[in-house]
Amino acid sequence: MGAIKGALSLFGGTLRDLAPIVLIVAFFQLIVLRQPVDNLAEIAIGFLFVLIGLAIFIRGLEMALFPLGEALADAFARKGSLIWLLLFAFALGFGTTVAEPALIAVSQEAAKVMAAAGAIDPGADSEAGYAKALRYTVAVSVGFALVIGVLRILEGWPLQWLIIGGYTIVVGLTTVAPAEIIGIAYDSGAVTTSTITVPLVTALGVGLASAIKGRNPMIEGFGLIAFASLMPIAFVLVLGIVAGAWA
Repeated sequence: MGAIKGALSLFGGTLRDLAPIVLIVAFFQLIVLRQPVDNLAEIAIGFLFVLIGLAIFIRGLEMALFPLGEALADAFARKGSLIWLLLFAFALGFGTTVAEPALIAVSQEAAKVMAAAGAIDPGADSEAGYAKALRYTVAVSVGFALVIGVLRILEGWPLQWLIIGGYTIVVGLTTVAPAEIIGIAYDSGAVTTSTITVPLVTALGVGLASAIKGRNPMIEGFGLIAFASLMPIAFVLVLGIVAGAWA
């Protein structure tokens, strides 16, 4: 009985989260555009799949990813080895990002557009090489971002100054980077906030801040995602500048 009640509560909460999206789409489709909904049955079935999948995913985060991230952060903090902690942070950022489907899709699309515009040589090999370079650049940047984020938690550095300094560098790089790479760079920062990276990175920050004496999880535990979104922009802009210099 308790399991059924828990499942109903989970699906009910997910349905409430999705309800605004459904209402907005229905309003513009029926009231503003005044057009009937085609394939209503298929859309309804698809929505049901989204509801079930999202509910199961949220439950999975609560059962596995959040506890796992916090447990690993706590274990590394208690181990007392800074090198291993930083290596773990880098590997976590790199590993979760390099396999991110959104990043793979954006990298491939960027390669096609760059080839069509003549910015890189046309051909499958050239496009694949560009997409791979972009993908790994972003993955390395996220790993580097988590290293900085972990050092911030350990040392108590103010988050706002690091973010302001980082975006100041980004603005400076934007003024000298090739125009065709700027949009790709800024989008690369967004695709790193994936469904796997975000919960693990958040759990890492909160777990690490909770395990270190004198650190407040509410203050030092959050902010790693900000670095994970900022660093790819700077790294991809640098990639564009270097690639432009070699061209």
